[in-house]
Amino acid sequence: MPDKTPLLELKDIHKKFPGVYALQGVSFDLYPGEVHALLGENGAGKSTLVKIMSGIYAKDQGEIVINGKPVQITNANEALENGLSVIHQELVLVPHLSIAENLFLGREPQLKNGLVDFQSMSEQTSRFLKEFGLNLNPDAEVASLTIAQQQMVEVVKAISFNARIIAMDEPTSSLTDKEVDSLFSHIRDLAARGIGIIYISHRMSELFEIADRVTVLRDGKYIGTRNVKETTADELITMTVGRPISKYYNRTYNTNQEAILKVKDLSSRKVKNVNFELRKGEILGFSGLVGAGRSETMHAIMGIDKITGGTLEFEGKPVHVKNTEQMIDYGFSMVPEDRKDEGIFPFQTLKFNLTLKTIKEFINFIFVRNSKEDEIADRYMDELSIKAPNLQTVMNSLSGGNQQKVVISSWLATNPKVLILDEPTRGIDVGTKSEIYEIMNELARNGVSIIMISSDMPEILNLSDRVVVMCEGTTTAVLDHSEATQEKILQYAVKI
Repeated sequence: MPDKTPLLELKDIHKKFPGVYALQGVSFDLYPGEVHALLGENGAGKSTLVKIMSGIYAKDQGEIVINGKPVQITNANEALENGLSVIHQELVLVPHLSIAENLFLGREPQLKNGLVDFQSMSEQTSRFLKEFGLNLNPDAEVASLTIAQQQMVEVVKAISFNARIIAMDEPTSSLTDKEVDSLFSHIRDLAARGIGIIYISHRMSELFEIADRVTVLRDGKYIGTRNVKETTADELITMTVGRPISKYYNRTYNTNQEAILKVKDLSSRKVKNVNFELRKGEILGFSGLVGAGRSETMHAIMGIDKITGGTLEFEGKPVHVKNTEQMIDYGFSMVPEDRKDEGIFPFQTLKFNLTLKTIKEFINFIFVRNSKEDEIADRYMDELSIKAPNLQTVMNSLSGGNQQKVVISSWLATNPKVLILDEPTRGIDVGTKSEIYEIMNELARNGVSIIMISSDMPEILNLSDRVVVMCEGTTTAVLDHSEATQEKILQYAVKI
C-alpha cells in the first residue's frame, strides 16, 4: 500500500469465549481508499473481529488504532464517533419508517418548538441520496425497497455519520448479478473518496473483482495477507482450508461404463431434445449459461414440470414420469438451487428438517417413535459433520453451509440411486465446500449416480467425470473430463 497512515490498525487481537478461542493474535490494517477483504471459513473469526472493532464485543487483549491513535471502543456509538460503521448481513433498518427517518433515527433535526423538522430531514436525506446517484424518495418506507436499495441506504446512513471506515459483512448474499454490479460501482466510488472498505465474503470471484488486498483467517488465527493482483484462487483456498489445492477436490474419476439412466430427446415447456446418459457411480456435471435449461431439465425428470416429448430409461426399463413422488420411489432425489425457499423449513428444528422425508420410518399410525427419529437425525448430523448445538436448533440459525448439509442429508436418508444437486455449493465458504465435495466423492464411490448443476467452472472441471453442456434449452455437447476445458465448455455454451 502507499506510504500513508492507515485508517485502522488492529494489533494482536485476542478474544476467548467459554471453552473457545475465537481470535488468537490477529492483526489487520486498512488504508484510505482501499478495499481490504477478510476471507475465511465459517467460524474463522471474521465476524468476531468486526464485532470487536465496532464495539459489540470487548477484546481480551490487543490494540485498536485509528488514524495513528490508540482508541478504546466499547459500544457502537464510540465506533461511530471514531468514524467506523458496520453494515451487517442482516440489515438493521426499521422497515416501517421512511428512509429519512432511518437516516436520522435518534438525532432528528428539530424546530424551535422542539418538534421534529421533517422537511429539513427529508431535504438532507435527498442530498445524501443524490450524492450517490440513488433515485429514491426520502419519504418512502424502507419496507418498499429492494434488499440492494436497503443496503445502499445503510451506506448512505454510514456516510451521514462521516464514517471513514465501512465494514460490509457478506453484502451480496441476497443480491442479483445486476445488483452486485451496482453495489461494486458504489464501493469503488466510496474508495475513490478515500473511504476504507472492509469487505467480508467467501465468494472468491468477488474478491478478485473488488478487493485490493485480502487477509485470510483460519480457526481464529491470522494466516496471511496478499495483494489481490499478486495471488491466485488456488493460493487463497490453500490458505483458507489449510491443505493444498490438489487435495481440495480429491476426485478419483469413475471408470464404470454402465448407464443407469438414459434420456433421449427429452422435451418440456422449457427444454427441447435433451440427450444424455448417466453412469452408475459417476458425477455428471451440467454446465451452461444462466437460462440454458439445466435446472428445467431436472425439473422435468423429477416430475415437477410436465414432459411433452422424448423418453427416459432407468435401470434398463422405460419410465413414464407422472409426479415427484413416483420419481422418489424410483430412487431419485433433488437438492434444489434455492435451499432457503425450497430446501428447508427455516423456523423448524434441525431434527424436523433432517427427518421429514423419512417420516414413514418412525410414525406408527398416529404415534411418532421419537427414538427412531432421533437415531436417523443423529446419524446424519454425525456423518455429514453438521455443526449445531443440538437437534432442537432452529434451522435459520445455522450457517449456509450447514443448512446445505442438512438438505443433502434429508435426501440421503431416502437412500437415493440418483442424486441431483443444483448449485450445491453456492453461497458456501470454501471449507464447507470441501466437505460437500468429499460427501459427493464418497457417494459416487458407493455407487450413487450424481448429477451436478454448477456455474462454478473449477467445480465442473475438477469434480465431473463427464460434462453435459446446454445452450438455449438443449444439449450441445457431452465432454469427458480428460477433454473438458473452460474454453471448450464456453464454446458449446454459446454455440460458437
